Amino acid sequence: MSPDPPAARFRTCCAAVLLAALTGTCVAANARDAGPAAAPAYRPLPPGWHSPVEDEHRYGLLRAEVLEYRPKHGESDFRWDMQGWYGGDFNRVWIKSEGERNTAFKADYDIDLQLLYGRFIGKYYDFQIGVRGETQTFRGRNVARAHAVIGFQGLVPYRYEIESALFISHEGDVSVRVGASRDFLLTQRLILQPRIEAHAAIQKVERFTTGSGLNNIEFGLRLRYEINRHIAPYVGFSFDHSFFGTADMVRADGGSPSQIRLVAGARLWF
Repeated sequence: MSPDPPAARFRTCCAAVLLAALTGTCVAANARDAGPAAAPAYRPLPPGWHSPVEDEHRYGLLRAEVLEYRPKHGESDFRWDMQGWYGGDFNRVWIKSEGERNTAFKADYDIDLQLLYGRFIGKYYDFQIGVRGETQTFRGRNVARAHAVIGFQGLVPYRYEIESALFISHEGDVSVRVGASRDFLLTQRLILQPRIEAHAAIQKVERFTTGSGLNNIEFGLRLRYEINRHIAPYVGFSFDHSFFGTADMVRADGGSPSQIRLVAGARLWF
């Protein structure tokens, strides 16, 4: 009696599936035992050909994060905080400048200039090292000093921009500065930016109105409107408070250790 055709077809299919499974297992085992395949050999590019990956391209950026006027009865001032760089993806030359100038006493100013080498060390982070020059003039008295700089700058989780630096002056004075900011998009063009910066020093340096320990903390809130990516006018306020010995020196010079200032300016990007 001949086998039932459907039953025979079923047994044939089962046997085929079992054979395929065993064959695949053997092939996988052999491939695993053989180790990784050798990497394909690539021939060098002919003379004069450009690299297919432009990883050595040089480009630059200049940005004025703060460029503002801060009105105050009798002693308004103009303030700036700018930085730029030129280089590739891994190595860059940085230049940074910040300071302020009193509009009532035009000879009164505070200028900070840095020249740094930056090295990309991880996703969104740069290590920086270089030199810094600092000069201040107050009521005709000028002081200046030079520093070695070791810094770190980058974009940390939650999109906070962090900038920190350790300064060692030519006289051995050690100080640190840490700043952070973040952009909150209210619309595609209207952006709110909180910004905080703190200064501290190990030694007391009276001629620079610097006490030992925490010197001051400044907090600002600026609302800008981006006309385009390169120009964005803004308004806001800034609160600056000095602490401990620094506050005592500010009072001795006739100033206030706590100041709240309205600001108006523009953020520029070239």
